[in-house]
Amino acid sequence: MNIICNEQLIQRYRRIANITNLLGMAVLVGGLYITFALPEMINYSFLALAIGYILTQVGIYLMTRYGRSPRPDELIDTALKGLDKRYSIYHYSSPVPHLLVGPAGIWVLLPKYQRGKITYERNRWRQSGGLGLMFSKIMAQEGIGRPDLDIEAELRNLNKYINKNLPDADLPDPEAVLIFTNPDADIQIEDAPTPTIPIRKLKEFIRKKAKNKNLSEERADSLNDKLMFS
Repeated sequence: MNIICNEQLIQRYRRIANITNLLGMAVLVGGLYITFALPEMINYSFLALAIGYILTQVGIYLMTRYGRSPRPDELIDTALKGLDKRYSIYHYSSPVPHLLVGPAGIWVLLPKYQRGKITYERNRWRQSGGLGLMFSKIMAQEGIGRPDLDIEAELRNLNKYINKNLPDADLPDPEAVLIFTNPDADIQIEDAPTPTIPIRKLKEFIRKKAKNKNLSEERADSLNDKLMFS
């Protein structure tokens, strides 16, 4: 498998994450100091605490994706290890963060690291797991949000790129899969709008899709050549 990864982008966001975390902690400490030492300036304390919290959350968001190892791209590479050279995986070097191209077609990979029980019912995603999960969500973990909308946005960006730059390429329609990278994620989903799997099943999933697509080696190579992002 060919791995194309934008290391410069990763390093840049890692530095931003470290700076943002340090700055956020400093502002939080300053807000606490004002609270106890200068109670007459309590409004400034509230402002500092709010800004510090926002900065630390931004830092955590960036650190999770670009700073902590194994990063999402590293986990995906490990999960797909063993795929042959007809496959190419693009990390932060295409219109979407993670894109797999090969005999299985064109696949947007959306990694999520949330743990706990993951369900999808009545058009709503839910994450549950008790008080420990609640605390981690408040302090250091994003909520699950709306992965279906995230996928729609990524597919829209990819299709826009293809329509603009490769209008006559005769490519298969891009597809998407939602991947949970946390081993403590308990996925209880049957009718989600997009395939949803633990990362340990990713390679098996892709190989099954390749059997259905049945693209020749020449066609897969041509596909990669046409989607060779800069």
